[in-house]
Amino acid sequence: MNAFRRAIRSYPLVATTLVVAVVGLLMLATPARDIAPWVVGIYALAIAACEAVQMVRSLLKGNLGLDILAVTAITAAVLVGEPWAAIVVVLMLTGGEALENYAENRSKRELVALLDRAPRQATRVIGGMPTDAESAESLEVVPVDAIAINDVLLVRPGEVVPVDALLLSPSASFDESSLTGESLPVDRAAGEVVSSGVVNGSTAIYLRAKALASDSQYQQIVALVERAQESKAPTVRLADRYAVPFTLLSLGIAAAAWIVSGNPTRFAEVLVVATPCPLLIAAPVAFLGGMSRAARHGLIVKGGGTLEQLARVRSAAFDKTGTLTTGRPKLTRMQLAEGVSEDQLLQFAASAEVYSSHVLAAAIVQTAKDRGLEILAMAEAQEFATNGVEATLEEALETTFEAAFEQTSEPTSESATAMQSVVRGKVRVGKPAWVAEAANDLVRVELEPGELAIYVAVDARFAGALIMRDALRPEALSTVQQLEELGLDRMLIVTGDVEATARSVGDDLGIAEVHAECTPADKVKIAASITPRPLIMTGDGLNDAPVLAAADVGFAMGARGATAASESADIVNRFDTIAGVADAVRIGRDTVRIALQSIWLGILLSVALMLVAAFGFLPALVGAWMQELVDLVAILGALRAIGTRADQKFARTHQGPTQQSPRVRQSQRQPQH
Repeated sequence: MNAFRRAIRSYPLVATTLVVAVVGLLMLATPARDIAPWVVGIYALAIAACEAVQMVRSLLKGNLGLDILAVTAITAAVLVGEPWAAIVVVLMLTGGEALENYAENRSKRELVALLDRAPRQATRVIGGMPTDAESAESLEVVPVDAIAINDVLLVRPGEVVPVDALLLSPSASFDESSLTGESLPVDRAAGEVVSSGVVNGSTAIYLRAKALASDSQYQQIVALVERAQESKAPTVRLADRYAVPFTLLSLGIAAAAWIVSGNPTRFAEVLVVATPCPLLIAAPVAFLGGMSRAARHGLIVKGGGTLEQLARVRSAAFDKTGTLTTGRPKLTRMQLAEGVSEDQLLQFAASAEVYSSHVLAAAIVQTAKDRGLEILAMAEAQEFATNGVEATLEEALETTFEAAFEQTSEPTSESATAMQSVVRGKVRVGKPAWVAEAANDLVRVELEPGELAIYVAVDARFAGALIMRDALRPEALSTVQQLEELGLDRMLIVTGDVEATARSVGDDLGIAEVHAECTPADKVKIAASITPRPLIMTGDGLNDAPVLAAADVGFAMGARGATAASESADIVNRFDTIAGVADAVRIGRDTVRIALQSIWLGILLSVALMLVAAFGFLPALVGAWMQELVDLVAILGALRAIGTRADQKFARTHQGPTQQSPRVRQSQRQPQH
């Protein structure tokens, strides 16, 4: 009953039309049956007048819509003595909004689900983390927007983490499927970053907020979804362009039927089956369905226009690190300066890289932790995008280096006698040219194909290099093959990596065109020169943001919180898999195809009915109901864009690669490899 009342309040004109129709039918069984056609006809003309006013306003704004057909059909039907056909057209006109709302809600279900999961409240601990058990007196429930950085939060079992935070409890397990597609619980230890939007496991935990709600990962995804919902696709506007030829064709057939038959009723009979709902509803429903289907694959598409571009994509460009590769490089060997041990080199590098958001930084830090090395405290640190990190020790550090690396005095002999040395200042980690600015004794490493090197300087002296290897994503080759099957003509790699490393990846994937050692500006220039268009560019970090914005379609690997890339891209992939690129192109092509099919299906059915009516074989009342069926067929056809059972199975299983290192974050600089 409540749902019925809400429907009446939401669609009063539909309810009023039904009441008028029912009252008119009941009057036919009473002595007032002669009045019934007048009641129905006057109501229909009143609705036509209201629609005509709206139509004139649209015309004054330069928008020629399709309502002229409905208004003409209602008026003509009443004037030729077919008020019951007119009331059916009115029902179609007023009920079209209800049908459209239902179809839209059905088609954007996955997008709405993301919005509904957004955390709105949090439990804040007053006075910091308590030393005893949870106490109601020390807790307060606040809106997520009221959370400040460094607030201590309590998250109970099964609750959604409200903001990006550091884990204070010794350990915890989280369901991160909504962000990364990882179907298995992810374990985290104290001090690790926990992203907003993940679901806590079976134990209550304490977190320290490290970002405001508006800057947290899940809220940024929600903002992308809201922006996507508000967009209107060019193909939807393109459907409006069918208004002029469809209107002229309909009026032409109706006029010809009247002239040839000499019967004005034929004019009304033709127009009642020429109502334009398929054009008005089918395209928007199809595009919303396509966006919902994409959401099931972890893809946030920012607008229907992006789907239309995807349908025409001819070229694809890829960044390498964290995009075609896993972004989880493994340390394979080290090159050490004389007198520096492996543990010392790794400890200094990890202590500085803690302050970086680069994918390699997380790997270095994790390797140091695995070896049981202490992370040194730093007084300050700064990341230099595309180059590296420079950090200053909080206090001087006494350590044992060989005499050749002695900082405080000249070596007393040429022997490699170990002695105490004081490290006072800066640790610089990153690209060789940048590190060499601080350490002119830097020695470059000879790399094998597929290897990359991170250089380290301590107190303006070269300390060594960490050599790492980043494996290809297991799905990268199949993704490239699928793109070829979808008809893309050109594929290339555009990366800041050195030629040998980038070329090795290209050879493994069968991509012959490789542009290596590119700066962000170089990437933009290359993207601008690529033909054929449109171009889809895939990247994952801050240095990819300019080229993602410059490409026809920017695709951001956003599973690790690549905020800058996500903001500049047209599509954000929440799941950590490159397979989303092929999924996006396929969904775009399917969506546009279904939208155009639905439009033309409605047009062809309407034209067929008009021709039948023109020869007098379709009474106005029957024709009006037939047009309702045409509308329904067009809408159901457009709903096919929501996807297949295979897509729904994908959503249920969260098909995505297992997160070997969930802490890995987005790339913000290109390393020397």
